[in-house]
Amino acid sequence: MKKADTKFYINFIRTLPILILYLLVLTGFDLSFFLYDNNFSFNFVYLIIFFFVLKNPNALGYGLIFLAGIINDVVQNFPIGVSSINYLLLCAIAAFIRSRMILPNIFYDWILFFISILIVNSVNYLILTMIFEFPIKYGILMSSAILTCLIYPLFSKVFNEKILLILRSEND
Repeated sequence: MKKADTKFYINFIRTLPILILYLLVLTGFDLSFFLYDNNFSFNFVYLIIFFFVLKNPNALGYGLIFLAGIINDVVQNFPIGVSSINYLLLCAIAAFIRSRMILPNIFYDWILFFISILIVNSVNYLILTMIFEFPIKYGILMSSAILTCLIYPLFSKVFNEKILLILRSEND
């Protein structure tokens, strides 16, 4: 491979989390499906933010995450700043876990991700219902949190491979 191609490839792999994050918030993409007249959905933005702040904090900056929250509020028609508060709270929890964790383990990450999602969704619910009187159903919020938590190990495996690609390309 040429040196310019290698440099482009390395930069593309490094910016992939940012591109995925902004693609998700700009499109409002949320994988949802209906089963027995119930709406089930996954929150991929929470997955990306938590994983990369926990495992590779240099991949996403807090300013970029804050801006993604503002964009998400505009796209989803939420009051401005609510998603940013949620995303930065998730960042703070992941950074705290990263600073306290001695040995990384997918099981611990998974459990702590679930607890983090519960905290963030509770704050989201409180802000939207008590301050803004925004109609939101807590059952849908909880089912989304549980389903998002259940797919965390799968996406963690995929994102770990991405981090290995970055490390390999930097060491070549």
